[in-house]
Amino acid sequence: MKHILRGLLFAFIAHAAAGVTPADRLKELGITLPAAAPAIANYVPAVRSGNLVFLAGQIARDADGKIVTGKVGRELTVEQGAAAARTCAIQLLAALQAEVGDLAKVKRIVRVGGFVNCTDDFTAQPKVLNGASDLLVAVFGDRGRHARAAVGVNALPAGAPVEVELIAEMEN
Repeated sequence: MKHILRGLLFAFIAHAAAGVTPADRLKELGITLPAAAPAIANYVPAVRSGNLVFLAGQIARDADGKIVTGKVGRELTVEQGAAAARTCAIQLLAALQAEVGDLAKVKRIVRVGGFVNCTDDFTAQPKVLNGASDLLVAVFGDRGRHARAAVGVNALPAGAPVEVELIAEMEN
């Protein structure tokens, strides 16, 4: 399975050179971006500073809008955590699109930060965050490669298994 996913990833990167847009890649992946989630506290979903857009952290919601919950390493496997991180990345793309209008304006994904709600002995946080990172590279090709932090924490809002934030650089 890992080899198949890697092959798909390289195919999407090759598409980037052929002028395929992020919207095209999302369609190829069978992903429809949800409506951007509104802020649920005293913050804004996105802040622009120069050519950078800083996106607030997203926690995964299922198709019905219900927050995914669980602690990775106890109630959830690494694979389930990675799926939640992928969902967070999809929600981040929705927030980014709401802010900039068109994901084709993204020059590159600069940084991703991820927090994994996990057991004390869990050490596979990078594998969980690969769910988000792999999606961003699949959508943006080389422009989706980014610096990243993957941190284990003892709790996240609403019992979410993962929270992911993102910084994107925009074209002039």
